[in-house]
Amino acid sequence: MSSTRKQTQLRLTPDVLAAGKDAAAARGLDFNRYIERLIAEDTSGARAAGMAAAQKLIDAHGGFLDDLEADLDSRHAPTRHDRGAAA
Repeated sequence: MSSTRKQTQLRLTPDVLAAGKDAAAARGLDFNRYIERLIAEDTSGARAAGMAAAQKLIDAHGGFLDDLEADLDSRHAPTRHDRGAAA
């Protein structure tokens, strides 16, 4: 039985390979399936549609998200006491 799959070779820097394997594992995919999915999403328009939806969310709620981020940052900023302990 012949496979319709074809084999190819990629040359990646160690950092890019490690990041790709980590991203694949975080999604519960093996590295090959992760690469297949990236290519399919990029060439089918699914990635562009997702990015457009994300941009619409940012456009509609960006101010709220900025305020939320600033609030969270202020809650977790080092206090004067924390800075003195590290010195």
